[in-house]
Amino acid sequence: MKMKRMGLAALAMLACAHLQARADAVEDFYKGKTVRVVVGVAPGSGYDLNARAVAKYMGKYLPGHPTFIVQNQPGSGSISMTNTLCNAGPFDGTVIGASFGGIPTATLFTPSVARFDPLKINWLGTTNQETHVGYVWHTAPVQSFDEVFKTRLLVGAQAPGVTQYDFPTLSNAVLGTRFKVVSGYESTPAVHAAMERGEVQGVGASGWVTLKLLNSDWLKNGTVKPIIQWGLKKNPDLPDVPLALDYAKTPEDRDALKLMFVRLTIGRPFFMPPNTPPDRVAAMRKAFDAVMKDKDFIAEEAKLKLDVIPLDGDEVLGILKEAYKTSPAVVERLRKILNTR
Repeated sequence: MKMKRMGLAALAMLACAHLQARADAVEDFYKGKTVRVVVGVAPGSGYDLNARAVAKYMGKYLPGHPTFIVQNQPGSGSISMTNTLCNAGPFDGTVIGASFGGIPTATLFTPSVARFDPLKINWLGTTNQETHVGYVWHTAPVQSFDEVFKTRLLVGAQAPGVTQYDFPTLSNAVLGTRFKVVSGYESTPAVHAAMERGEVQGVGASGWVTLKLLNSDWLKNGTVKPIIQWGLKKNPDLPDVPLALDYAKTPEDRDALKLMFVRLTIGRPFFMPPNTPPDRVAAMRKAFDAVMKDKDFIAEEAKLKLDVIPLDGDEVLGILKEAYKTSPAVVERLRKILNTR
C-alpha cells in the first residue's frame, strides 16, 4: 500500500511538472510578442469599440504579457476577415478575430463565401448576448412594425451576413413585411449618416446597445423610434416594443426565426484560427474569461452601454453544435431567403 501511494505521488509530481513546463512554454512564447486583434467591422462601430476594450485588458492576464493591438478588416459582414484568419493564419497564437455574431452560422447560410468550419474554430467566448432592434427616422412614412406590412420602408445596411441586411430580408420572406434593404454602407455610423441625409428611412435591425452607444440622444429626443425587437425574448429596456417572434404564424416560421437568433445569443464572439497550438488557445481562453470578470473592464463596458453577459468558448461551441443539428429543410429555406438578391 505504501509503495502504491508513493507511485501515485510520483505520478502527481510528474503531471504537475508537465503542466508547469507547458505554462512556462506559453509564457516564453508570448513574452515580447505582439498579438493582433483583427476586427471584421469598420472603426467606430459598437463591435469595434467592444473589441478595443477587450484588447486593452487581455495582456494583463495572458502569460508573458504581450502587447495587444487592434486592426480593422471590414467586409462581407466579417466573412472576409474570418476567411483570411482561418485559411492564411497566422496559426501560432498571435492573432484573434473579433466578428459579427452571424459568423458562427455563416456556413449554414452562405457556404459559397464562408470558407471556414465554425466547429473547428477555437472560440474564446463572447462578451455579450444581444437584442437587436429595428428603428425608423422620425419623418419616415412608417412609425410602427404593423405598418411595414402595408407600406414599404427603406432601410440601410452594411452587407449580407449582418443583421441589418439579414433580419429585414428574413422578415419579408417569413412574416410578409415590406422592407427595402439598401446595402453597401461601411458601418453603422455610415448608415446613420444616410438616415440623416434622407437616403434611407431607418435600420431594419441593429444592436440595441449599439444604438444607445452611438446615438442615445436620438432616443431621448425622439429622432428615431424602435418599432421591433429581434430575439428569443423581450429586452427589459423595451417592454412596449413588439417581439418579431410573436408574429410567426407557423411552427416552421418560428424555427426559422429561432435559428437566425442564434447569432444574438452568441453576440460578440472572439476566436483564434484552427490549428493554433492547444496550450496557447487554453491560455488565451483563460485570459479572456478573466477579463470578463475584471472590474475595470466591466466599468468600461458600462460606459459603452454594454452589459457584460459572457459565454466561454465551450459554451459557444455547444450552442453551435446544436444549431448545426437543425432540420435541413429549415436551413435550406433560410439559405434560399438569404441568398436571394
